[in-house]
Amino acid sequence: MNLNLKKKQVFITGGSRGIGLAVAKAFAREGADIAIGARNQEQVEAEAGNIQKDYKVKAIGIAMDVTNPDDIENARKITEKTFGGVDILINNAGTGTKETIMEAPDKKWYQIWDLHVMAAVRTARAFIPYMRKRGGGAIINTSSVCATQPLWYEPIYNTTKAALSMMTKCLANEVIKDNIRVNIISPGLILTPDWWKTAKLLAEKEGITPKEYLDRIAMENAPIGRFASPEELAETYIFLASEKSSYSVGSTYYVDGGWITVVK
Repeated sequence: MNLNLKKKQVFITGGSRGIGLAVAKAFAREGADIAIGARNQEQVEAEAGNIQKDYKVKAIGIAMDVTNPDDIENARKITEKTFGGVDILINNAGTGTKETIMEAPDKKWYQIWDLHVMAAVRTARAFIPYMRKRGGGAIINTSSVCATQPLWYEPIYNTTKAALSMMTKCLANEVIKDNIRVNIISPGLILTPDWWKTAKLLAEKEGITPKEYLDRIAMENAPIGRFASPEELAETYIFLASEKSSYSVGSTYYVDGGWITVVK
């Protein structure tokens, strides 16, 4: 299927590893030019260089912290200078948490709110004007199944991802008149480096291997019985960003192997 993404300009936050990097490579495979943002300058520039070499597209790495409005403005300036703007924005930066509501300080709530919600608000304000000039575009935000079916140990993550889902719906209604489509993807079990890190720590305590730990998590939570790879998930992003999904507006797409237990 030709998704007609060649020469589109794509900006991806959290793009140097895991889901974000897999999404960047999927767009590059389709011939899109790529800008990826992440905090680690050496890593993000190296991965951008690899993408440019491997896929023969233009790729740039931008060192940035999406919770810093000045960094978002700097990313806007860099992409404007390099690409003239962007056609597709992927808000992917985020992190899991662990706390209780009774014990978590306000500071942690504000930090994760900035990361999951306000970063997406600010990137939208930064890049939508260029999409309008180009006659349209697409924005895809990364939420989680936890926005609908919360995990007990991360109430801040659950709450802020739910807020991101609502913000996405509101933004979609606001900018569809400009031919800008906004949607959100809510992944389930995706086998990222963070999962391997967690598995190594917890498996050691139980006297099992990391793979055994992950296999158990998958069997307990996903009817499909396995984790998805970041590359597998990335295919949903490129489809939703393409003209083939032209009637998808303000929707949440669950890629969860059947984890959600209710009819959505």
